[in-house]
Amino acid sequence: MDDETSLPADTLAILNEFLAERSNREAEEKDRIVNKTGKDAHFEEDWQLSQFWYSTQTKHTVRDVVKKLLEEQNPDSRDNFNIALLSCPSLYKDIKDIHDQVNIFEFDQRFGAYGTDFVYYDFNCIDNNPDYLKEHHKQYDLIVADPPFLSQECITKMSQIITKLQRDPSKSKLIFCSGEVVEPWLITCLPVHKCNFRPEHERNLGNEFVSYANFNLDNYIENK
Repeated sequence: MDDETSLPADTLAILNEFLAERSNREAEEKDRIVNKTGKDAHFEEDWQLSQFWYSTQTKHTVRDVVKKLLEEQNPDSRDNFNIALLSCPSLYKDIKDIHDQVNIFEFDQRFGAYGTDFVYYDFNCIDNNPDYLKEHHKQYDLIVADPPFLSQECITKMSQIITKLQRDPSKSKLIFCSGEVVEPWLITCLPVHKCNFRPEHERNLGNEFVSYANFNLDNYIENK
């Protein structure tokens, strides 16, 4: 029986090599997290949490938009210009490099390595709980969101959270990146429009990815 169910030697060797490589990657990541905190911490994507990091060009494009928005503020308001990143942790380092007031809202608690900038959240907790994340209500002048799932439930709940986090819905800026399939649900929940800017990822995704905003985002992006 054991002989019949055992793997061929070459297949077993490949499997062992894969497991060893995965173990090494996990150990290296753990070492990075232990030895680095703040924006220097590095994390691999967790596909089980639907994590896909943006490409370098996309991260720099969003960073440059943020820089221009900050330049529009007077010195006093610029210091108090609060930014929330919802489920888009790969943007954190580039934005933190140019502005200090950044919070990263994440379900993945590995990002606790970012210290007080990290806010643990679960979009499902908004159900029947209008006070969820109450300490962050009406605190943010710019929100960048990238919901983990392309479902009506996720988009609706994320939109409810965004509305509560905005300092002033008539003035707070919103950039919402997601698959084009969510558009019918999104525009029902939030006053946003589709933009020409198309975020890209380090890995090619099967879904058509687009951006939405409640301001003229494309005017802040240089054509290259």
